[in-house]
Amino acid sequence: MGLFGGKAGGSDAGAHAARVSRHSSGWAQMAKYLRAEDSLRILDFGPTSAGNISLVTNLGHSIYMANLVEDAARPDYLLPAQEEEPPSFDTNRFLTENLDFDGRHFNVVLLWDTLDYLPKALIQPVADRLFDVMTPGGQLLALFHSSTPARPAHKSPDENAFSRYHLTDHDQLELQRVGGRPILHTQTNRQVEAIFHRYAGYKFFLAKDTLREVIVTR
Repeated sequence: MGLFGGKAGGSDAGAHAARVSRHSSGWAQMAKYLRAEDSLRILDFGPTSAGNISLVTNLGHSIYMANLVEDAARPDYLLPAQEEEPPSFDTNRFLTENLDFDGRHFNVVLLWDTLDYLPKALIQPVADRLFDVMTPGGQLLALFHSSTPARPAHKSPDENAFSRYHLTDHDQLELQRVGGRPILHTQTNRQVEAIFHRYAGYKFFLAKDTLREVIVTR
């Protein structure tokens, strides 16, 4: 399980890939919340980012990291096909091995666009597991791709390929491509609301690109 706490080590994934800055109203609001509160426990999804660890711990919080996308693509999580049915995903085993936090509960979850890259069978179970490990009133920041535009032949890699989100001390995020995992699906606003139906509320943010942001309150 890719879970790290405090000032855990590890180099930034994709350290040699170029970073692209993107304005994020959702991160701006979340950063304001982090500056206003003390001693929060934060769960950050994606490959390890030394910069994220440093920024969060300097604000007086603890940070844990979990990277689901690469693990979810492993073929050993597929159950054998039954008769003419296709293989199904071993959801229970995946949650146990990748989202077991040993009784920890989190005030903030930086989920990013993780759900767009997970098999469909995992989307609702992951959202429900996060509900169970968040504190009441906790905040979750999620991003969703609103489209999967065809990639022009001269561009490589796909602009929607899986990226690491690096935090900054202002309203910009730095996206850094960390692999070739494609988006598996997109969600409408209504579908996003259904995914987080157990939560107390949510707020969508308008964006100028194909990413939509939502802060969800536990």
